[in-house]
Amino acid sequence: MHRLDRRQALATGLAALACAGTGSAAQEAALPGAELFADATPFDRDRLVDHARALAKRPYAAPNAPLPDGLANLTREQYATIHARPERLVWSGENPGLVLEPLHRGFVYSAPVHVSVIENGVTRKLVYSPARYDFGRLQAPQANVGDIGFSGVRILGLSTDLPSPREIVTFQGASFLRAVARGQTPGTMARALALRTGEPKGEEIPFFRALWIEKPQRGDLITVHALLDSESVCGVFRYTIRIGDVTLIDTEATLFPRVALDNFGLAGMQAGHLYGWLDRRNVDDIRPVVYEVAGVQMHTGNGEWVWRPVTNPKQLQISAFSADNPRGFGFVMRDRDFTSFQDHENRYDLRPTLWVEPIGDWQAGVVQLVEIPSDNEGHDNIIAQWRPREPLAAGAEYSYAYRQYWSWLPPVRPNLAMTIGTRIGRGAQRRRKFVIDFAGERAQSLRPGDIQAAFWCSNNGMSNLRILSVNEQRPLRVTFELDPGNETLIELRLVLMQANEPVSETWLYRWTQ
Repeated sequence: MHRLDRRQALATGLAALACAGTGSAAQEAALPGAELFADATPFDRDRLVDHARALAKRPYAAPNAPLPDGLANLTREQYATIHARPERLVWSGENPGLVLEPLHRGFVYSAPVHVSVIENGVTRKLVYSPARYDFGRLQAPQANVGDIGFSGVRILGLSTDLPSPREIVTFQGASFLRAVARGQTPGTMARALALRTGEPKGEEIPFFRALWIEKPQRGDLITVHALLDSESVCGVFRYTIRIGDVTLIDTEATLFPRVALDNFGLAGMQAGHLYGWLDRRNVDDIRPVVYEVAGVQMHTGNGEWVWRPVTNPKQLQISAFSADNPRGFGFVMRDRDFTSFQDHENRYDLRPTLWVEPIGDWQAGVVQLVEIPSDNEGHDNIIAQWRPREPLAAGAEYSYAYRQYWSWLPPVRPNLAMTIGTRIGRGAQRRRKFVIDFAGERAQSLRPGDIQAAFWCSNNGMSNLRILSVNEQRPLRVTFELDPGNETLIELRLVLMQANEPVSETWLYRWTQ
């Protein structure tokens, strides 16, 4: 199935919301800053913040904008046939280096998003017209269908060395965005805000009610403003997007909770992991591994570098890693060798790494990792986010800022041996055998006989630990066996040491039966 199934499920919730409310136009018209939704009015972010502040004091009202016949029940395949006409892209022919593709509503993306551009400080509302799109074999809507709005927007870059514009950033579905570095294929999704992730009754889904995009003056910088809304919180986000070999997105968020919130996540990300070397269970596939995230890397407030491989578990797993004032964390792809994936269609070897660096004081909190069982290649079943320890109080105001790096590798890498592979297989008797490979410049300079392993196992079931060298590609290998005993969940921690100083990142793993 299509890779956005988790996003699809969340967007399906928005589809239901789109037909459930009583409408919001009258409500917005009565609030400060409501003129921002009108055409040909000056844009002022302070008025947008005022609008969100006032909106948070009102009862939540879901949008009410059902799609017309012919668009209301599109299948995935039908929706995929709708494409914007190149000549109708926003700023096409004006040569700012970037163009916008307003995304059609339909399939699970039925919730309307108000989209405006800001040119010379003045807003211009983008008005829907069937003439913007090529509908393929679908019957195009009547010309008088009216302004049904859009489901989001895609920012495309123009380049003389490419036959067509390349996707850089896409805002579509709930409060999602995705981006890529130069030469990459889309993978990991970022979320503006997560609410009640992992709770039995399910998540609450905040969504972008409106987007304002500033017309760029050059092809490497563009700014997007977004109004977020949900039952529990309103907010304003500003995304300053810098485009090059790496795509940088500076995010500034101001949140206005309607109710008290103790389960919320910032700088969230999600991606798919069907199987890797750790979890090839009953696999009948020509591809050795299928994933777009290998693990979570963390740089903690005390300077420790942590690597946690992710897996497709048999049962839902939720982990939390202490991260007071974190220096950074993210989804990382460490293997870029096509032969490891053998997938010429999906090109998982080209999926982005997403690294987040907090700006300012984030105080106490944890990096939360959620691993969801999945038998579907398209399921975004791995989620990571920062969860502050302090809850949000109803009626208060909060501001956060962080930078996203959509890249091949994180921007900062320590002078430590880095984990490049973890494998588990059958050991002696009923034990499980682990093999962990470390590489990098630091690993090349170390000799196995000169280092020790600082190892911790929650059930004390580790034995037969060895440190050896295999070859230049794997200069340090650690092997050990784990006796699970009667345990069904065991936490493991390993650091290589020399003269009481760490010479490797910290390897963490949760073994489950």
